[in-house]
Amino acid sequence: MNVLVTGGAGYIGSFITHMLTERGYKPIVLDNLSLGHREAVGTGIELIEGDLSDRGLLDRTFKSARVDAVMHFAAFSAVGESMEDPLSYYHNNVANTVNLLGAMKEAGIQHFIFSSSAAVYGNPKDIPIKEAHPQEPINPYGRAKSIVERILEDASRAYGSRYVSLRYFNAAGAAPDGHMGEDHRKETHLIPLVLKSILGEAAGGRPLHVFGTDYDTPDGTCIRDYIHVLDLGEAHILALEYLAGGGESEIFNLGNGRGFSVSEVIGTAEEVTGRSVPVVHGERRAGDPPVLVAGSEKISQRLGWKPQFPELKAIVETAWKWHSSHPEGYGR
Repeated sequence: MNVLVTGGAGYIGSFITHMLTERGYKPIVLDNLSLGHREAVGTGIELIEGDLSDRGLLDRTFKSARVDAVMHFAAFSAVGESMEDPLSYYHNNVANTVNLLGAMKEAGIQHFIFSSSAAVYGNPKDIPIKEAHPQEPINPYGRAKSIVERILEDASRAYGSRYVSLRYFNAAGAAPDGHMGEDHRKETHLIPLVLKSILGEAAGGRPLHVFGTDYDTPDGTCIRDYIHVLDLGEAHILALEYLAGGGESEIFNLGNGRGFSVSEVIGTAEEVTGRSVPVVHGERRAGDPPVLVAGSEKISQRLGWKPQFPELKAIVETAWKWHSSHPEGYGR
């Protein structure tokens, strides 16, 4: 099966691209390399450098590669940035996705796996969050993901296409042997920021800025559910198999079902590395809910998914192996 992986040179997309290859699929990566890394794709996997706004490129790619399914990761993903520049998020994350779906419709491609987000829920009314929880996103990033899910529902009803939307919580971690990991040009994720602050200037690190210590949580800092990137990858492959086997369109949460505060992540990093984390405390960041923890029973029951890295310490250990051996990331 030929699978187009949009954003396949990025953090999550590159891991899943390699997992697809290992499982006997043929991934074709489409990435404009504005955020991704050619080195993350490696050799032996086709990489098409281009943008989802280019309809001609999409049409040619679908025709020449004989694509059977699409996994869609090409999106902006920083909550704070979405508050500062919402139009770029709606253009890249919504309009470009519509362009992609239009090209798929024209090419007769019926299977689509969407990288969604827990940000669609907003401030949760219930913990853990189930898929039926009301969608009340509080930032443009979450609103854009929610809009795309509604578009997918309408397109599926109108055209007979089928999709799986996977609502991630906090993707984290790296390859256990340290050869692949997270490398964002503008890092916003907590675990790499913590580890970079330990490594210092050699890794582009600086004292960790903790946004808010007065949330209604046990230690006053935000609580998040962290899921290892390889567990995310496994869920995507299960979703692909589900659609290939005739499964109907569906939405699943992806998380470990446990929450850890910012302070707990800092403490775990200090335990794993044996070093202290330099911290600067600041005001809350706009658009951040105090608690996000997944209820992932649905995907476990329906697709048999089970996290292999359920403990925060194991996730941080893999991330530390990557960052400590690649302080400057890919290819540098």
